[in-house]
Amino acid sequence: MDGTAQLYHRLMQALPPAWRKSAIPYPGNARVPYEKLLRMVQANAPEEPFLLIAESYSTPLAIRYAATRPKNLKALVLCGGFASSPVSGLRWLAAQLLRPFLFHLPLTDRTIERYLLDENADPALKAELRAALATVKPSVLAARLGEILSCDVRADLTRIDVPSLYIQAENDCLVSPNSLAEILLHKPDLIVASIPGPHLLFQREPARTAKAIEDFVHQLGLSEFQP
Repeated sequence: MDGTAQLYHRLMQALPPAWRKSAIPYPGNARVPYEKLLRMVQANAPEEPFLLIAESYSTPLAIRYAATRPKNLKALVLCGGFASSPVSGLRWLAAQLLRPFLFHLPLTDRTIERYLLDENADPALKAELRAALATVKPSVLAARLGEILSCDVRADLTRIDVPSLYIQAENDCLVSPNSLAEILLHKPDLIVASIPGPHLLFQREPARTAKAIEDFVHQLGLSEFQP
């Protein structure tokens, strides 16, 4: 949810060296809704065939973008993704009530381990996470949480015409298996890869997630991405 693109270097290093890779950072000092971020993604789309990879907060945006059927998009990968609010009931209400204050509170090791990186996470990774979040205004993070709680791109799933992979973090404490089940309901041809790990799976398990992506590309025979 930081949107800085600073936390993807491990995944990029784990993917095949011959693949060209880039990440689109989101503004950290301004509230930019999904609608404007969609236009940003469209403006930065590659001219050559490409694979779109999205994690967590970015997954509804990636779904909306893929639903527009960009001519050079060949496949979609979602990690820790959701098509509507990943929480409901009392958890949804609590998140709505607390979000104006939530990101002003200190980010403790306990919180990082419980919800984001799991136990025994590399201290350097924890420091990177804190540094990335520190560059984003709390009000911006609160606004992004609000968008997560109100998003609904389920109808867009039915318009996606490229092969799609969902990487599920088996120990995800933020996005439950219900979110995957909901996506499968609207896109039953979705390929699923389950990997042990926490919500920030790309950061915690870059080698395993990179292998899942590479295997997906190879199975599809997408020669444009072959190393």
